[in-house]
Amino acid sequence: MTSIRDNILERLLAAKDDGYARFHASLVPTLDKGLVIGVRIPVLRKTAKELFREYGTEGLDTFLTDLPHTYYEENMLHGLLIEQVADFKTCIRLLEAFLPYIDNWAVCDVVSPVCFKKHKPELLPYIQAWMNSTRPYTIRFGIGMLMRYFLDGNFSEEHLQAVVKIKSDEYYVNMMRAWFFATALAKQYERTLPCISPAVLDPFTLKMTIRKARESYRLSTEQKTEISRCIR
Repeated sequence: MTSIRDNILERLLAAKDDGYARFHASLVPTLDKGLVIGVRIPVLRKTAKELFREYGTEGLDTFLTDLPHTYYEENMLHGLLIEQVADFKTCIRLLEAFLPYIDNWAVCDVVSPVCFKKHKPELLPYIQAWMNSTRPYTIRFGIGMLMRYFLDGNFSEEHLQAVVKIKSDEYYVNMMRAWFFATALAKQYERTLPCISPAVLDPFTLKMTIRKARESYRLSTEQKTEISRCIR
């Protein structure tokens, strides 16, 4: 009998695109290029939905607990499967088991569980714990979830301060911090602007925040001018 992992690997290999593998590996420089099959994201999303319909969470449990995986696309698919889990506690259990094995920005950023929208109060303590992790991509994931779910109606200036307090030399952590603050400027401009200062942010994060803000379509020309002055 073919195992679920073998079934999954057969589907991934059947969808391989060598040219795309080379291109995508260049976008994720921390990847071992030999472990990139070359499956496009829309195909991975379609495959995840098909697998979830066929097997459900329980049927996929063997694959979701068989860590670490070998191929990059297995990790991408893993994240996309977790995304579809409707039960919050099950989703958190699977996510916490998976986060230590995430080793690149692409897998980190693809995961956005749909059940989180309905469980924001329960989610926040997990976000805080992830941002306090020593693992770069767990921190990045936590910041990403704070940005996605807590810059609108659930916003608090404490969320800004939580990201200000993160101290890291990791490029992909600080790029996510910059993305967070640029998005916060677009959504909570007046309350975020005091954070955009050399007295608050390290030089790299400040520079990247301002660059992203300048590129934003959600900020006015006047706001961009005011933000640009923050680096002087």
